[in-house]
Amino acid sequence: MKVKIILFTLFVCCQISVAQEKQKDSVSINELSEVTVTTGTRTERVLSSLPLPMTIITSEQIIKSGVTRLNEILSEQTGIILIPDESGFEGIQMQGLDAAYTMILIDGLPLVGRSSGVLDLSRISVGNIERIEIVKGASSALYGSEAMGGVINVITKRPTKDMFAGGLSYRYATFNTSDANANLLWKKKKFAANLFANYYATDGYDLDKSTSLKNVEGYYNTTIQPKLYYDFSENLKLIVSNRFFNQKSDNAAVVESKIYNGEAKEKEWNSQIKLEHKWNSKVYSEYELYTTNYKNDSFLNDENNVQFEKTYYNQWLFRPEVRTTFSIKNDKLTAGVGLNYETLDRTYFESNVNFNSQYVFVQYDYNPSGKLNILAGFRYDNHSEYASQFSPKLGVNYKFNNNFSLKSSVGYGYKAPDFRQLFFDFTNPSVGYTVLGYNVAEDRLNEFEEQGQLLSRTAGISFDKPLQAESSINFNFGGFYKRNKIKIDVNAFYNLIDNLIDTQVVAQKNNRQNIFSYTNFDKIFTYGVEYNSTYSFTKEFVVSLGYQYLMAKDKSVLDNFEEHQYIRNSQLQTVEISKSDYFGLYNRSKHTANIKFAYTIPVIKTDINLRVFYRSKYGMFDTNNNNILDKYDKFVNDYFLTNLSISKYITDKLMLQAGANNLFDYTDPVQIANLAGRQLFARIQYNF
Repeated sequence: MKVKIILFTLFVCCQISVAQEKQKDSVSINELSEVTVTTGTRTERVLSSLPLPMTIITSEQIIKSGVTRLNEILSEQTGIILIPDESGFEGIQMQGLDAAYTMILIDGLPLVGRSSGVLDLSRISVGNIERIEIVKGASSALYGSEAMGGVINVITKRPTKDMFAGGLSYRYATFNTSDANANLLWKKKKFAANLFANYYATDGYDLDKSTSLKNVEGYYNTTIQPKLYYDFSENLKLIVSNRFFNQKSDNAAVVESKIYNGEAKEKEWNSQIKLEHKWNSKVYSEYELYTTNYKNDSFLNDENNVQFEKTYYNQWLFRPEVRTTFSIKNDKLTAGVGLNYETLDRTYFESNVNFNSQYVFVQYDYNPSGKLNILAGFRYDNHSEYASQFSPKLGVNYKFNNNFSLKSSVGYGYKAPDFRQLFFDFTNPSVGYTVLGYNVAEDRLNEFEEQGQLLSRTAGISFDKPLQAESSINFNFGGFYKRNKIKIDVNAFYNLIDNLIDTQVVAQKNNRQNIFSYTNFDKIFTYGVEYNSTYSFTKEFVVSLGYQYLMAKDKSVLDNFEEHQYIRNSQLQTVEISKSDYFGLYNRSKHTANIKFAYTIPVIKTDINLRVFYRSKYGMFDTNNNNILDKYDKFVNDYFLTNLSISKYITDKLMLQAGANNLFDYTDPVQIANLAGRQLFARIQYNF
């Protein structure tokens, strides 16, 4: 029945009479190089002059793609890979760096609630997004910890003139998935408001019917996002915004062949009060107070409905910040000061823990000529749980002419130890292993020893020095070129990460199970090149091509390769391998690419978008027991995915849409749990 509905929608799209009011020119190509952006500098800047690698996703691109959640639209961008963690949440991998190193913002405000360092991006609807700004590379000079690999800023719509406008949409897709949006914008003189509401529900999916668990259990959620604006004058403006997210999902697990079922609830609340004050033509200040809370409660019951497990997670962030920008002729000096107070109460923590930090940042935007731009700045963070951090950054853009420019940047990034790495205290009830946060490890090991539970402690490991923050040096060099019908954007990058935080075995129990804790390891590095181009064959037919080459390796492996150079092959023979056989870090592909076709048929007011994505092979496990990923290990095979969407404009205000994600139904249930198979969808949208 679902297939019939979608086929019928496609038929209607193609058959409606063309004798209708003239549609807006939907084939016009945005001059993205002239878009005004804010994320890279925290001031308004024209994208083409920015000396940082940055990508813009517009609301038009989001609508035409037919996606509904943030993770879906990000997965279609060059150089971005979505990687699921053990909880099933998909995290961002940029420039070869994991999700824990990318900061996620909504209107410049950070989200909390990371599971094992991963923020669930599917909880963010794209229904009210104006654009998404993506800065790749170390951004700690402005944003501090969690921005070591980059920043993704979701910017929502806001009324800009006296108006009453909005939109309603509904999308139905495979797996009984529904997505409904309502977005209202109103402005009259000094008052303005924006109200966005979203409802999303799905039955989840199951790729392996032989098991009792689904890959993704069913869930539903709602998002309500009200914003109020009041202009006291042209020079003094107030913004009050809130966001409320609630989700309920099925919860299931198998422990020692027994099936347990229950429920999980998520609640998120974000609140901001901001005052924008223009002192005069040269001085502009913003005073901001932001609070956010994320809660997650879940339980599992046995077959007799007796509670087996209950977990909870409750995180708060409180952040006041003041920023001021001074305009000096063609230049801008921006300075800011703020503090973060963060608390977390969760299962497997002995008590409620908290962080507090103070920070200051300064940035100078220097324009000695119309062709040259120099961006220099730093941030200093003073933190309660780790050493203070100084994060400088320098970027240069030289514009030879309107069609050709080169840019380069170097920056320092850092990632603080998180709550889990410092305070975790977890013992697996079925297997028996234990994971201890660094700050609690020594006391808990002593307790185990006093209780006679330890067989041995790993020699040479102590917890007398604080766990250090991870740090990185990031280099980018690239350029932009356009002429006639073609646009090309290229960026080469290099990241060197020091003091990587990872787990190690610190003791063994009498039951032969290990006790793990966290420590700082040696350096890892990533490097590569990213390429994006667009060619307009005609005004109606545009083709885009994206490609990333990536290498990501552990320097300690290369420096001590003799510890890893012998493997056991499938015949259990000992084989010697060379350094060149070392593939690199897990879950990284050397090659990813995409090609996108956008074709508009004006006579029937129809847009066709076809996108093809490629990911080369990557390794998930060491299968020949030499503790590294080498070319003789088993790999996840390379694969292609194809997404298609067709949009038909009945009038300027009414649009019908149909399409398919993963059109050719590629799945790999054993190794790629987040590939759900073909997903057909149909959508109706009305704007007013």
